Amino acid sequence: MIYDELIKGIDSENIFVNEDMSRHTSFRVGGIADFFIIVKDLQELIYVLKVAKSLRIKTYIIGNGTNVIVKDTGFRGIIIKLDFKHLKIEKDKLAVGAGVPVALLSEFTYRKEIEGYEFLSGIPGTVGGAVKMNAGAYGGEIKDVLIETTILDEKYNVRRLTNEEQKFSYRNSIFFEKKWIILGSTFKIKKGNIEEIKAKRKEMMESRKEKQPLEYPNAGSIFKRTEDCIPAQLIDKAGLKGYTIGGAQISTKHAGFIVNIGNAKAKDIIQLIKYTKEFIKNEFGKELKEEVIIL
Repeated sequence: MIYDELIKGIDSENIFVNEDMSRHTSFRVGGIADFFIIVKDLQELIYVLKVAKSLRIKTYIIGNGTNVIVKDTGFRGIIIKLDFKHLKIEKDKLAVGAGVPVALLSEFTYRKEIEGYEFLSGIPGTVGGAVKMNAGAYGGEIKDVLIETTILDEKYNVRRLTNEEQKFSYRNSIFFEKKWIILGSTFKIKKGNIEEIKAKRKEMMESRKEKQPLEYPNAGSIFKRTEDCIPAQLIDKAGLKGYTIGGAQISTKHAGFIVNIGNAKAKDIIQLIKYTKEFIKNEFGKELKEEVIIL
């Protein structure tokens, strides 16, 4: 019945039934989603959401699955992957779809000699996820270059939010409070020197490669930093580097990362997160909060 309704508005090649979510997350773990649907435009997105609402089925939106852990028991409902991939210069702005990989945005701005986006070099995920998380590195954050974001609200209205209206803070935004879906954003354009941009990009990418465990499946930094707490430093100080549960390990290269060292299950990663939080709480009295989202 559900499939019969979905296929009325979505191409069958973009509807996956009983889909293994380990294929769609950077951790390479996760159980089966009842439905996994790739939507190509706003009309398809609204159609799927309305079908799900009418049948009382849960939905969840993902980009590249770089900040998500799907439990081994799977997801009872529909996981929607936004494939909105427009990327173009419109007058004095850069218009970018939520499904555009951050790496592609970084490369595009470099090729067009646009400065200010060097910090994105090597950041995984899509623009939608980066905006929601206010992604950043090396002193730069998405909020520094973003003008406005187009969203779909709970009543299927398309709205535009200014930078200020998105309430950005460290790895946080209004999108954790509201059930709004990010469709795309516009960004600033400031011309720079291509050689200087190239040098900054190279420096940042080499630093990532040297300091981060990119050779293993991971979801980036697991815990959020606060003004008085740098999780990686506390985890390192606690001697937890290399601590392993099942196939999940606190990286020996960067204590802020948990990596899948081989055939990890979602439960291994979740248990390791829980163990780390409890250890740090007992040892230092600090409450760690996850950046990663557990479904």
